[in-house]
Amino acid sequence: MALTSFRLAGLELKNRVLVASGTYGYGDDCLETADPGKLGGIVTKSLSLKPRPGNPPVRVVETAGGMLNSIGLANIGVHRFVKEKLPFLNSVDTAVIVNIAASTIDEYCEVLRILEGEDGIDGFEINVSCPNVKEGGLNFGTNCAAVAEITRRLRAITKKPLLVKLTPNVTHIAEFARAVEGEGGDAVSVINTLIGMAVDIKTRKPVLSTVTGGLSGPAIKPVALAKVYETARAVRIPVIGIGGITNASDALEFLIAGATAVQVGTANFIDPASGIKIAEGIGRYCDENGIPDVAGLVGSLDAKSGVSVLDSWL
Repeated sequence: MALTSFRLAGLELKNRVLVASGTYGYGDDCLETADPGKLGGIVTKSLSLKPRPGNPPVRVVETAGGMLNSIGLANIGVHRFVKEKLPFLNSVDTAVIVNIAASTIDEYCEVLRILEGEDGIDGFEINVSCPNVKEGGLNFGTNCAAVAEITRRLRAITKKPLLVKLTPNVTHIAEFARAVEGEGGDAVSVINTLIGMAVDIKTRKPVLSTVTGGLSGPAIKPVALAKVYETARAVRIPVIGIGGITNASDALEFLIAGATAVQVGTANFIDPASGIKIAEGIGRYCDENGIPDVAGLVGSLDAKSGVSVLDSWL
């Protein structure tokens, strides 16, 4: 049996598949159809200091090969999370990484300080890249100096693994990954959703209440792969690949392109057990191909015969 466990910034994970923020709730929504203890980790729905109602409907739209969402970071707030959701997460035999969203840098710090004092939280993922909120979101994620400052401020508060989730809606994502690495971030999650929209041709109005939203699902996988490849070549810290992963083959592509681990997102809405099945599929692939450790796949892409446009500036 191939070795599937690995260490992420000192945190031991049983396999390289986590579920992405916003697609698995707080872990307790999927118990009837999936065992979260078989995952490498759960990345929780984004938490803010106070509860957020999110955007008004319509805020989810199916598209060809994916979906648009404009949820607007709706969540129960950090205090209710600690009281109502964290006890369950503590009972699950997997890593718990709490995703944090905020409208100001001080709010990021305050939320992290509250969570830092709680047992059962293994790490943090910082959402600086949500494309469907008016405050924070892309205002931070497309500003390299802001991403660096957020990382620096939060690094001073916690010694737990600190991941920063980056947006693809920039020219060179590697610059942002370098900023995270330079300020002590332990890993980057690549990518958040792309900006997209849908139009109702009968009314000639946007389908989403916010006009644009975040595009996810299989349609974005080629973009996500390219961003992971770019990022992995630019930094030494781990890159967590996200974007359109629906099966083990998809996940393997990300690992080969340079991702240390992956997160499964939109596929959870189709089958909450997707992440478990993908983790099992990665193990089978390694066994069938005589690969003793999944680590042997990471960054194993043979790109010698090709010339990437990234080579001109990386």
